[in-house]
Amino acid sequence: MIAEQDRLRILAILAAVFAAIAFAVGVLVGLPGTVGLAITGLVLAGAMWQARRISSFLRVFLTVFVLEYVAFGVMVLVSGLGWWPDFLAGLLPPASLPVTVGIFGILVVGVSYIPVIRTITGIADRYFDTEASTTARVGSLVAWSGRERRLAKAAVVFLVLVNQAQVGISVRLNFFSRDWFNAIQNKDEAAFWSLLFTVFLFWAFVLIASNVIEYLVQSAFLIRWRRWLTGQYIGEWLGEGTHYRMGLRGAAADNPDQRIAEDIKQFTDTTYSFSIQLLSQISTLVSFSIILWGISSDFAFPGTNIVVPGLLFWFALVYAVFGTGVTHLIGRPLIPLFFNQQRYEADFRFSLARLREYAEQVALLEGEPTERRLLLGRFGTLVDNFWRIVNRRKLLMIFTSFYGQLSVVIPYVVAAPFYFLGKVQLGTLTQTAGAFARVEAALSFFVDRYVTLADYKAVVDRLSTFDQAIAAGRALGREAGIRLAEHARDTVEVRDLSLALPDGRRIVAASGLAFRPGESALVTGPSGSGKSTLFRAIAGIWPFGEGAILTPAGARMMLLPQRPYIPMGTLINAVVYPSSPDVYDRGAVAEALRAAGMGAFVDRLDEERAWAQTLSMGEQQRVAVARALLAKPDWLFLDEATAALDEPTEEAIYRMLMERLPDTTVVSIGHRSTLVGFHDRRIDMRPAAGGLFAPTDARAPAAAE
Repeated sequence: MIAEQDRLRILAILAAVFAAIAFAVGVLVGLPGTVGLAITGLVLAGAMWQARRISSFLRVFLTVFVLEYVAFGVMVLVSGLGWWPDFLAGLLPPASLPVTVGIFGILVVGVSYIPVIRTITGIADRYFDTEASTTARVGSLVAWSGRERRLAKAAVVFLVLVNQAQVGISVRLNFFSRDWFNAIQNKDEAAFWSLLFTVFLFWAFVLIASNVIEYLVQSAFLIRWRRWLTGQYIGEWLGEGTHYRMGLRGAAADNPDQRIAEDIKQFTDTTYSFSIQLLSQISTLVSFSIILWGISSDFAFPGTNIVVPGLLFWFALVYAVFGTGVTHLIGRPLIPLFFNQQRYEADFRFSLARLREYAEQVALLEGEPTERRLLLGRFGTLVDNFWRIVNRRKLLMIFTSFYGQLSVVIPYVVAAPFYFLGKVQLGTLTQTAGAFARVEAALSFFVDRYVTLADYKAVVDRLSTFDQAIAAGRALGREAGIRLAEHARDTVEVRDLSLALPDGRRIVAASGLAFRPGESALVTGPSGSGKSTLFRAIAGIWPFGEGAILTPAGARMMLLPQRPYIPMGTLINAVVYPSSPDVYDRGAVAEALRAAGMGAFVDRLDEERAWAQTLSMGEQQRVAVARALLAKPDWLFLDEATAALDEPTEEAIYRMLMERLPDTTVVSIGHRSTLVGFHDRRIDMRPAAGGLFAPTDARAPAAAE
């Protein structure tokens, strides 16, 4: 298998060799245009030689352009030498086409260094560089197996070629329009019907078929790209506790759910759409500019006798440049407005979801009026920004509508005098209008899509800032001064540990603290003294601080927080989380629920619903206890994990844990005095020098005291 870098160099050499041949033919035979063809090829070869330094996504387009440059160039040279068969004359490309596609390739390399393009391709390249294996299927048949990136690149190449073929068909139908209207003007019935049945119907069918094929391939490609990129972002977000550390750091990445669910979809769809559409528009521009230039090669400037070669092309160019400039001036504020709108929409949805999650607490506090005020306030912010967008788009719509209406009549105004003088026929006039419309539309690509571009730029910004927040969260984990390591002893030891809050304020100083196996311990202390922070540091997720935490080699540790996580889905999934139901015997799951005091729910294990809203906090805590019974950890840290239970139930839970998990060492955080009797040792978080708290051993009275 040829390496990617070697393939790029082979293509570069191919382009250079053809350029040398073109130059030699031009010198020896005197064939016009070969010098320009050779110069373009040499520059393109140089760009291809350096292509390994540019985006993988853009290299796909560059590869297509190099191959087309060589293929079309060979056809043009063969034709210039008189070797092209007459029966294939209809397939001969314009003489300028190889130079055009060569320039396209050079432009691809040039734009790859634009900062915003580098940001876009930096996101896209993850998919086009992946080493993941995949299988592509057509129906129930296995069609292809290999690297995902190869399938992605093949799909893009195919879609590029299909789009270019569609441009070619449009050019052919433009000439059909000319000949057909001339036949109408000349009352040539035979030509009228012949053109309709032998030209129009055939190419119309091919165009429709190509559109359907393009849609199917495009849909498969986009959903595969989105699926892979979504998996990548979810993996990076959840990997190494990054999602947790991002929240601690307060990184600038609001609503990661929207960025993964919505922004990735918009990114894949719009990146493909703009890249392929822009390429199609450029191909259209070149193809129809040649037609427009030829038609208006001897047109005089309106109201004068001054002949301007390619007059209509220059009209279209100046008109489009003017329109693009004015559109950008009017629409530039839309970029930050769209960015904010997406954030406000996500904040509003999150507030509604949050209210649903805490519905009981709000109802108990009779907080509905306050929630209504807060929700309407968030929605009001959303509406205010929405109207700013509407007002800006209104101005943009006024200009672009006027711009679009005026562009319809310009070619007729310029070409009509020549039609009235009999210098051009009706078919030529309609062809002129059609070609002008296609050239003007291609040149006005950014005018027509400015709103979408502004929205797209906001999406790119949101994904890039999400990347930055993920990187910041990962860096926080790597830069953490707390060393986590295993040692040969059977104790959990804390050495020279200093814990801080995210703002840098130190709260805990612990040195020489050790938890011994088989010796249950109760950690007590005032609120804010760092008890939970200490537990999180032992669990390995707290990054702020210095020191070392040593755990027994191979020890299985589990921490139950005060508010357990209850995922959506079936109850059995919630009980066995983070494992899957097939890991445990169903009877063991049912027994764990009964032992945790949740026997009434055993018959509802397969019921799927939002259990976090269905179960009370006490019931949720008992579900977490059932998880511990199934997991059977060596060390179980309970961070007020039974605080929502009444004292008799809490006592029953602790007795049950001691009976069913005799080999598990339990370390608890709690405030109730009744917990003392279930632990062999008590550790108090006591004030120390510098406003810190230090864990200090205290005598634990017997249960009977």
